[in-house]
Amino acid sequence: MFKVFKNFDGNDIAGSIYGEESDPLVIFLHGGGQTRFAWDNAAENISKNGFHVITYDLRGHGDSFWSETGDYKIHDHKKDLISIIKHYDKPANLVGASLGGMTSLSLAGDPDYSSLCKTLTMVDIGIYPNQDGSDRIVDFMRSAENGFSSLEEAADYISDFLPHREKPEDLSGLHKNLRKKDDRFYWHWDPKFLQGRQGQDIKEYFGHLEDAANFLNIPTLLIRGGLSDVLTEEDKDYFLKVVSHAEFEEIRNAAHMVAGDKNDIFSKAVENFLVKNN
Repeated sequence: MFKVFKNFDGNDIAGSIYGEESDPLVIFLHGGGQTRFAWDNAAENISKNGFHVITYDLRGHGDSFWSETGDYKIHDHKKDLISIIKHYDKPANLVGASLGGMTSLSLAGDPDYSSLCKTLTMVDIGIYPNQDGSDRIVDFMRSAENGFSSLEEAADYISDFLPHREKPEDLSGLHKNLRKKDDRFYWHWDPKFLQGRQGQDIKEYFGHLEDAANFLNIPTLLIRGGLSDVLTEEDKDYFLKVVSHAEFEEIRNAAHMVAGDKNDIFSKAVENFLVKNN
């Protein structure tokens, strides 16, 4: 079911809802450059096992509002997340990939707001994204500024970036990540989203997340794609050292987009963790 939430400033946040509202709340947060549709299959699977699942487009992405002033820092995303949780007046199990994971960590590890969170699942992201892996994604997102002439051209472009993933025969799903303007297709996110990242050192830009990780005291699961260059072995080990109570799952033959690469295995890992802690 489609639902439009309002954040604290009255801006629209587009969401999809699965399951019964009386069940434990699970909120999925996608990565930068993605939309809520990245979670469709996982959300559907998990809702069938007794969970009320919300997926939503982060500000500047998909069908949610785009900030005219380019307010896309972790703190801004966190405020939107708080507004959605408070809409339901019960703590949420957070599942966040990449940017969504960092947003979730910033809330779950905030002494003033940690009571809003029941569990935390970090999907292929640690305290910091790996600099090289993160730069590769940002470079991909900054390219194709002039859009694509067709869905086929966009699919080829994505396949070059994700060579381990088989190119789909049915390209209709790309409509969820692209918007058509005149006769060309463009990414479904605000280009201003990347402005704050230009020339920024990863550890300076995301340094506040280390404080959050040190405070974190709720059940936590870290999931890594075995082929990932964003959550490296070193980054994984550092997260597990700081968050010593965290559980860990590695999904083989998956890269940074874990749910898209191995959805069934990913869904089962998240489901098992949620069932155990709810």
